[in-house]
Amino acid sequence: MSIVESEKLSDSEPDRIPVVPSAPVACGDSIPTAFDPQRLRAGRLSRLRAMMAEQGYAALVLFDPNNQRYATGSRNMFGYFLRNSTRYIYVPLEGPIILFEYPGSAHVSTWLETIDESRTSKVVWSAVNQRDNLSSDPFGVEVAELVQEHGHGNKKVGLDRCALNLARSLEAQGLDVFDCLQDTLHCRRIKTPEEIACLAQSMAASEASVAEVEAAIKPGITENELFAIMYGEVIKGGGEFIETRLLNSGPRTNPWFHEASDRKIRPGELVALDTDTIGCHGYYSDFSRTFHVGPGKPSAYQCELYRLAYDQVHHNMAILEPGMSYREVAEKAWKIPERFLDRRYPSIIHGVGMHGETPLVAHHMDFDRFSTDGILEPGMVVSVESYIGEVGAADGVKLEEEVLITDTGVEKLSRYPFNEALLGREF
Repeated sequence: MSIVESEKLSDSEPDRIPVVPSAPVACGDSIPTAFDPQRLRAGRLSRLRAMMAEQGYAALVLFDPNNQRYATGSRNMFGYFLRNSTRYIYVPLEGPIILFEYPGSAHVSTWLETIDESRTSKVVWSAVNQRDNLSSDPFGVEVAELVQEHGHGNKKVGLDRCALNLARSLEAQGLDVFDCLQDTLHCRRIKTPEEIACLAQSMAASEASVAEVEAAIKPGITENELFAIMYGEVIKGGGEFIETRLLNSGPRTNPWFHEASDRKIRPGELVALDTDTIGCHGYYSDFSRTFHVGPGKPSAYQCELYRLAYDQVHHNMAILEPGMSYREVAEKAWKIPERFLDRRYPSIIHGVGMHGETPLVAHHMDFDRFSTDGILEPGMVVSVESYIGEVGAADGVKLEEEVLITDTGVEKLSRYPFNEALLGREF
């Protein structure tokens, strides 16, 4: 059974398929590759409610599709609701979970054991009247009634995102409204075994898409054509979408963050990409590779850049261990040579889950500007970043690995091989 089939069945008929078969990926003892969909949903909801109890929430009203999926496994028109905050899920600390859905589409989610009831959203038409009292007042009244029924006198309600008038409508009903986005992200930092299995399957599918890209690299093909290959393979593998268009070539590899274009690739150039993929089961796959375009050998300069990026990633993977503070990671990280400092990547590591998540650990000189301190813990999944490029040069190299923090160190989730020619191991 393919990943596409297993995702489809696990999202529609959980009782027929208690365990999703593993994807063909070689993983160590710390990385499960099969999971029970109901246990996945139960484990995430349990963690979310434990956070709610710790923070004193009576209920959360979740508008972010990622948080909705984390809490319940429910997803519907994902891209649309990333843009339109008009679908929401009411999650009380105690009591029924209620889906407020787009009209006519509740059947997509009502089979889930995590959804106790469905109602029609009070704020469906965001482009028409979400920002006036025609929608916000009924929204506030209905949520307040639920909190009064199930909250045992507690009036603290968390919103992960919404229009300002919706928060005000809840306050007008006497509720204490708080932004809960950071609380939900902090809750999601530790992955359950089932989530780790989802991440492993997502990575396997993403690696397959990159293999197709690498096989297609040749002079004359455009960046957009390569990106289309990667995107198509992501969809074939059961994935959702790619968050960025970070696939570039030649002089567009330096500086980083050029998006895929209609530029034709030429012999002797580098092609760099970052997967940034919301893959199968809704889990992120985030690794980066840089390739050389033949015929011929890469230049000595290209090999130097690649070796430096390779050394940076591997040094920084090697220092990671549970109990280490984020600031300590920044202080012990690979020291970037002066000539490459100006174009350093913004982070050393960042969290991975349903998307790029917490923590974000910046370089020591940027730490206080971009990061807050914390502790690496077993069950975290992070991507280890490197970009090596210097001002005034034509080439840059992007490499990145995704790893699980274990009880003793790290275990790699990404297994895609590095480029032998650029490491000087070929020819």
